[in-house]
Amino acid sequence: MTLLSVNVNKVAVLRNSRGADEPRPLTAAACALAAGCHGITVHPRPDQRHIRPADVLQIAGIVGQAELNVEGNPFAAARDEYPGLLQLVRQSRAAQVTLVPDADAQITSDHGFDRDTDFPRLQAMIREYKACGARTSVFVDPGCTVIAELADCGVDRIEIYTGPFALAHASGAFERELEACVVTAHRARECGLGVNAGHDLSQANLATLLQAIPTLAEVSIGHALFAEALYAGLGVTVRNYLDIIRRCASVPAASGALQSP
Repeated sequence: MTLLSVNVNKVAVLRNSRGADEPRPLTAAACALAAGCHGITVHPRPDQRHIRPADVLQIAGIVGQAELNVEGNPFAAARDEYPGLLQLVRQSRAAQVTLVPDADAQITSDHGFDRDTDFPRLQAMIREYKACGARTSVFVDPGCTVIAELADCGVDRIEIYTGPFALAHASGAFERELEACVVTAHRARECGLGVNAGHDLSQANLATLLQAIPTLAEVSIGHALFAEALYAGLGVTVRNYLDIIRRCASVPAASGALQSP
């Protein structure tokens, strides 16, 4: 069965926009784990615009038998309070590290590594991550033709970038993009690699992907999951607030309370 890893980055985005402590990624991770997800994904970036190093370590302390998947750019240098991806993987004892070539200016991860410029450096880095006890996964484009070279670098899995498939699925014409994912998964399996998938997966498109690639080891879902959770829980939460207001309206005002004119 394919495992679900919940990416809690979006919770950190909302928290950071307020400059306070709520909502807490740690609490969101605990809720997801209590609901039965198989793992938690975090993607700390050097600019700390969402998940911070402290979040990674806190979440590592509650995952228990589930898995912690830490994503990040292995080429990004340590700076300020960001100790570097390798150090975070060591400190958190992550079960899996997913290597992604994202730059600071990128809104989100949207492409794989370049064979000519990146692969020579990746091989030594992959050995270091595996020495930490982490399973290594590398983010790849759908239709990637260099899976064998990645296998030679020592990776354990690939993660297929499913953004193009999700975008096409929303338009109703997605066969070409889905086939690119299927072919990539097949190439990886032929090389003895496990296959993960992630990016813009949702309740609307997940079944289509799983039916086409039933051997997927893991899907990592965050943005859509929290958007869906927001819609699903909004009505309940609004009603809870209205209940508080109604209860207070039916209770005599406390002595000294400000009276309506």
